[in-house]
Amino acid sequence: MITFGVLKERKNPPDKRVVLTPKACKTIVGKYDAKIIVEPSELRVFKESQYQMNGLEISSKLDSCDVLFGVKEVPIEALIPNKKYFFFSHTIKKQPYNRGLLQAILKNKIILYDHETIVDEESKRLVAFGRFAGLVGAYNGLRTYGLKHQLFELPKAEHLEDLNELMSVLKNLELPSMKIVLSGKGRVGNGAVEILEAVGVKRVGVEEYLNNHFNEAVYCQIDVEDYNSSKDDSSFDKGDFFQNPQNFKGNFYRFAKVSDLYIAGHFYGVGAPYLLTRSDVARDDFNISVVADISCDIDGPVATTIRPSTIADPIYGLNPKTFEEVDYRDSNAVAVMAVDNLPCELPKDASESFSEAFVRYVIPAFYNNDADGLLYRAQMTTSEGTLTDRFKYLQDYVNGN
Repeated sequence: MITFGVLKERKNPPDKRVVLTPKACKTIVGKYDAKIIVEPSELRVFKESQYQMNGLEISSKLDSCDVLFGVKEVPIEALIPNKKYFFFSHTIKKQPYNRGLLQAILKNKIILYDHETIVDEESKRLVAFGRFAGLVGAYNGLRTYGLKHQLFELPKAEHLEDLNELMSVLKNLELPSMKIVLSGKGRVGNGAVEILEAVGVKRVGVEEYLNNHFNEAVYCQIDVEDYNSSKDDSSFDKGDFFQNPQNFKGNFYRFAKVSDLYIAGHFYGVGAPYLLTRSDVARDDFNISVVADISCDIDGPVATTIRPSTIADPIYGLNPKTFEEVDYRDSNAVAVMAVDNLPCELPKDASESFSEAFVRYVIPAFYNNDADGLLYRAQMTTSEGTLTDRFKYLQDYVNGN
């Protein structure tokens, strides 16, 4: 029998999401030789009573668990040595702020599986909150635009019951004639598309978007080939771009000159050209007044994102010349929405979707001898306190270099 543990989320700001819902836990226990212990939490979107109704144990003692499931980073002081953990560690891009966490995981001989590393043989992610980040991010982007230009007011997503209520709110929204550019065609980008389509925003192609004027709201969804070009002006090769991003230059500014709202839903690879630099934002013909940065890489490919914002205070203003924070309603300010935990605003829907995928893809791997290699690909660290071969590239990061 394998004993799984559902962790309490300890990171601040608070996170109501969970990897396994009560329904998912009941499915696992009914189908596999498994026991599940749920750590008490007053914040979790699902109540302890809902887990107990499904026959699950509620306990703060998780020492008997073989595998522990969390959403966000587990604080170093809460780590239990010699266990297997699943959570978003935010270390695979060598994020400086979490170096100490990865060092502690290795020191405590913990086997870590990062949710971002759970992929199929083609490296496609299997469990993710991306769609909900896109849904809420695009909604927040429209909300920010309405507030910035004093056109309309939408309620905060966190104050709505669920995705159905959010969609019903959008049915009555009327947008002015405006241009919305959306970068990214993965889960995040396509989640954002769902919101724009729900409002009735017209979709147009790249050339039409760049060259035409419209009497209605339109959007253009762009991918890497639309905002990058080769430095030698040869034809764009997507495979070469991902292998050798240093051979390419950014070409996003042509969209910045004609767009009113920018929704950033792309995945940014290390070494790729930036989409918006500080010098871009400072140009006189920079037209974007609102940036909804779902990707939220700080001081990264979207220069307006100088810090993350929060669900409680989601919008800040940026002076495009000085890069100082100002009131987002100032006429010259760029309004920035850069909440870095967007799915938390729809915690029930997001958890149910994530949990369903986790039960479908991850749990079977513990009982079929990892037949598809999912656990092998996802494992970042070993019980000996070393990095696995796939993640040896993080060694200099661990060493502090």
